[in-house]
Amino acid sequence: MTKIEFLEKLRTALANDLTGAVIQENVDYYAGYIRSETEAGRNEEEVIEELGDPWVIAQTIIDTSVPAGANAPYEAEGQAYGQAYGQETTGASGRRPAGAGFLKGLLVLLGVIGVLFIIITVVGGIVSLVAPVLIPVLVVIFIVRTVRGGR
Repeated sequence: MTKIEFLEKLRTALANDLTGAVIQENVDYYAGYIRSETEAGRNEEEVIEELGDPWVIAQTIIDTSVPAGANAPYEAEGQAYGQAYGQETTGASGRRPAGAGFLKGLLVLLGVIGVLFIIITVVGGIVSLVAPVLIPVLVVIFIVRTVRGGR
């Protein structure tokens, strides 16, 4: 597929769900990306193949876009779409979107819980392997110490 074909398919896929300005912004982004990669010495077809299906890209853009007129209070006009293609995630005031700190904290908490779960699972597995041998040995040691008088 050529660059022109890729961009036209992307434009067509975005046409029913987004405004003309948003469509053009995304098409321009991908055109610039392909151009920069080919200027860096990569083959155009290779770059387009790496990007994948323009219909899938379009669906991702549509899913992550804020509907027209529904901009969040922290965003200036037109900045809601920056996240879809890797731009800053701060609004016009320079603040992060509401809830970003909470989500980051939640993600860290889930990561810690996941690591603890893995550690407990590994320790439990080791104990379950060693217990059939270790428990009888400890019982024998206890009996021998008791019989000898606790020495």
